[in-house]
Amino acid sequence: MNAKVVGLEELSERSKQLRAAGKKLVATNGCFDLLHVGHVRYLEEARALGDLLAVGLNSDRSVRELKGKGRPIVAENDRAEILAALQCVDLVTIFPELRAT
Repeated sequence: MNAKVVGLEELSERSKQLRAAGKKLVATNGCFDLLHVGHVRYLEEARALGDLLAVGLNSDRSVRELKGKGRPIVAENDRAEILAALQCVDLVTIFPELRAT
């Protein structure tokens, strides 16, 4: 797994460190099942709003609840690794809730 993919606790700790260093962390979330150019443009624009971009990724279970049977098409660990491979994404965490709060 890519080093950019972290657990929720590590993301929380890193965000505290970044804020203490005066950095602006931008956060967004989504399912990102079958990543497409619209997703990439959205993430690039989000990253431009701050110093680092953290992406919360819906778990397989939450995607299934949101989008129905047969989803996700791509497993959560693969979706996380694909997102982490993007230059504009600094951190990725998988969360089990239906919606990030």
